[in-house]
Amino acid sequence: MQSRPLCLTLCALASLSLAACKARQPGRVESATIRWTKHHVTIGGNSQANSLKPTPSTIEAGKLVFGYYCVVCHGRDGQNTGVPFAAKMSPPIPSLTSADVQLYSDGQLKWIIEHGIAPSGMPASSGILSDDNMWHIVVYLRNLPPAGTLGDPRAYTGEEYQDPSPPLATN
Repeated sequence: MQSRPLCLTLCALASLSLAACKARQPGRVESATIRWTKHHVTIGGNSQANSLKPTPSTIEAGKLVFGYYCVVCHGRDGQNTGVPFAAKMSPPIPSLTSADVQLYSDGQLKWIIEHGIAPSGMPASSGILSDDNMWHIVVYLRNLPPAGTLGDPRAYTGEEYQDPSPPLATN
């Protein structure tokens, strides 16, 4: 009968170890430490300057590139509007208007776009987007519209895609 207490003890230990694997939100100290480390150690590009100035045309160009590459995860407005899984990711997809994101330098934002952030789910765009495209996205990130003003991404609305470009001329 000594095997029964041993079995119960092993089951209790197994249950405790599984309970310890439960995901939880990080506390204030853990969050502050991670934020400081990202801003000062792991994210490069701090000294890079964006040569593009925020003009209506550069903002619109950034919005266009953002709309093709970033919208599925960040929403059309960069604030996760209409993205059903944004809050369920671990870590959650941040609103790009948040202080945490906006505190990055332009060079750091470009670095994040170019290299991604593993294992957060933020993919690297190196080899996919040009440097110019990435800098245009940074300009757009600094000039995002109010949340919800652009609607939900088409991928989640069921709307059929309509190509906004004029049809090609045929001879």
